[in-house]
Amino acid sequence: MSNHQISYNIDLNDIIFEGKNKEYGAYVLRKKYHQFLFRAFVIAVIFFILSVSSPLIISFVTPKEDIKVNRKKVVTITDLAPPPSIDEKKVIEQVEAPPPLKSTIKFLPPVVKPDDQVTDEYVPTVEELHNVDPGKATQQGQEGGVDYSLIEVQDAPKEEIVKESAPKEEAFTFVEEMPTYPEGQDELLRFISSNVVYPEIAKRAQVEGKVMVGFVVEKDGSITDVRVVKGIGAGCDEEAVRVTRLMGRWRPGKQNGKPVRVRMVIPFQFKLQ
Repeated sequence: MSNHQISYNIDLNDIIFEGKNKEYGAYVLRKKYHQFLFRAFVIAVIFFILSVSSPLIISFVTPKEDIKVNRKKVVTITDLAPPPSIDEKKVIEQVEAPPPLKSTIKFLPPVVKPDDQVTDEYVPTVEELHNVDPGKATQQGQEGGVDYSLIEVQDAPKEEIVKESAPKEEAFTFVEEMPTYPEGQDELLRFISSNVVYPEIAKRAQVEGKVMVGFVVEKDGSITDVRVVKGIGAGCDEEAVRVTRLMGRWRPGKQNGKPVRVRMVIPFQFKLQ
């Protein structure tokens, strides 16, 4: 390249400071601006990384201490009372009552008994009862005794014996031999039509429809658990239930030759003429 060839690498600062002092001052500061900017950026990045990772560095450097927590489990044992007896009567210890303060004469309330169990007992007169108190036995009053006239006597509560009841068997819906009305299906329809009374409320409200009544035919043919499965209201449901309960016994259903409980549903048609 010749000396007269134009150099394209001339810096902008050289153009600005052409013919001026370039040894120090503004020229030097502008010349090293990018160098200082890069150093500041690197320092900021390093400071940011140290700030963020300082907790991790501290935990890594700090030795870990084994923390052992001794936990104790406290179990409280409670002694429960024995369960109530079933089919067993509790023996009540008879305690002799202390002597009365006032004299008493035997005078028990009358009890109705058969003639062969009636015994002759002495009945005190009204004059005798003025001086002594009536009681279960004739006793002489003693000093330091109990004045029973001031004590309100309450009847001892009757002990109820809890009996285990056998769980009721589940009613079947379909069995090999379904329950039947004793006189047949036609007689059942005649029984229903002759016993059902159309409720006056339903007549006035022009209520018509079908009421489905469910019930259970027990092993002995009796009918239990009568309920309305689907009703139309206006007194028709109650009338259908009433007639169902009047049906009497059915022939029970059988499964494997043995009578079982079977749930049945019959319709009651309410239709105005």
